[in-house]
Amino acid sequence: MTWDIEKIKTEVLSDVQAAGTLEALEAVRLKYLGKKGLVPEMYAGLGSASPEEKKSLGKGANDIKVLAEAQIAERKAALSLSAKKADALDVTIPGVARGLGSRHLIDQTVEEICDVFKNMGFVIQHGPEIESEFYNFSALNIPLDHPSRDSFDTFYLDAKDPAAAGRHLLLRSHTSPGQVRVMQKHTPPMAVIIPGKVYRPDAVDASHSFMFHQIEGLLVDKNVTFADLKGLLTAFCKKYFGDDVKMRFRPHFFPFTEPSAEVDIQSNIFKGRAGKWLEILGCGMVHPKVFEAAGYPAGEQMGFAFGMGVERIAMLKHGIGDIRTFVENDVRFLKQF
Repeated sequence: MTWDIEKIKTEVLSDVQAAGTLEALEAVRLKYLGKKGLVPEMYAGLGSASPEEKKSLGKGANDIKVLAEAQIAERKAALSLSAKKADALDVTIPGVARGLGSRHLIDQTVEEICDVFKNMGFVIQHGPEIESEFYNFSALNIPLDHPSRDSFDTFYLDAKDPAAAGRHLLLRSHTSPGQVRVMQKHTPPMAVIIPGKVYRPDAVDASHSFMFHQIEGLLVDKNVTFADLKGLLTAFCKKYFGDDVKMRFRPHFFPFTEPSAEVDIQSNIFKGRAGKWLEILGCGMVHPKVFEAAGYPAGEQMGFAFGMGVERIAMLKHGIGDIRTFVENDVRFLKQF
């Protein structure tokens, strides 16, 4: 059999260049170099060729093989590079923007309230969420027979209190224990804000939750009066709720303050509740028993304390009617703030 070597070389070049994909190029390789391809067929014909034909046919077969291998390798590299570029990130194409998260409304409210007091010289402190009965009750002048000590009103833990035989640790039911802890660590004068989570076994409804947030305030110095407390809270309310806010102090009772009061306000910012008196916090002068529990000498210091519910303030300010909305993780609600 005779072979037109030059024609075959031309066909090799044409077929390789015509291969537009790696799959097509593989078909070209099999056509010429595969086990049943043209080059192996030429080698197989050498056995029946004359000595002169063997020489020219062998050289021609080798030339075609070298040419096909070189051309196929070069074309494969080019096609592979094109495929990589096609899969690569094109930085010139406009991207798809991802929605960014935002701080939760409760977290924002805590920060806003704390910032007002920080600007008036208060320092932020934190206390543990797992407390002892001493800090949560006894140090705050709450007697043993007080209803708030019942398991109906407090989450008690299985863990025993290492400092009190037969007593259990608990989840703090208010941020007021932070008052005593701060006073035990620092000497007056002091002005601190203590934000944090608190826990009570309340039935969950539109206005109650078993976990919520409070912010406690404490100021201790010599010659502190109730007038100082009223002035501070008036400044806070005007800064946070607006200059048009109206306030009133109603006599109240708290075991850890004496005298005690609750603060009501009227503000036009309250959606649907403009003109109504709304309770926002409790306050009073620190009870001498609390100073005693903190280890302060009797009669040497005066101070006042106050506490407010973060969820309540956020609900009033933003017109939110259900406390459960804060924990439902509805993005449509969270995006509003």
